[in-house]
Amino acid sequence: MNRPGRDDEPGDDYTLTGGRAAPTTEEFDPVTLVVSECAPAPAMQREHVAILTMCRQPTAVVEIAAELRLPIGIATVLVADLLHSGKVTVRHPELATGPYGDTFDIDMLEKVLVGLRSL
Repeated sequence: MNRPGRDDEPGDDYTLTGGRAAPTTEEFDPVTLVVSECAPAPAMQREHVAILTMCRQPTAVVEIAAELRLPIGIATVLVADLLHSGKVTVRHPELATGPYGDTFDIDMLEKVLVGLRSL
């Protein structure tokens, strides 16, 4: 089975985005949630199809990158393309406070998520 990014040459990831390594207009946090707004179309790029299928339920950008085995920068470019075409919506993380007024450490929550997924 060949998965995007897994068996490709290292430089091939950047051909998916036309050489762009980061979105030009949108900033994405790794835990930004992405939600599909439509079904994939037959002529779409396979990575876009995979993202739309995966994001039927809210999915973090970091999870998309991990599932597609792509660098986070490439995943954010692909998500930004879908966002600009109206095929997905995004929910940026809000600064949340804990029960004692402290802020949650997003990096720590990300590490917890990675650890849970590896179980």
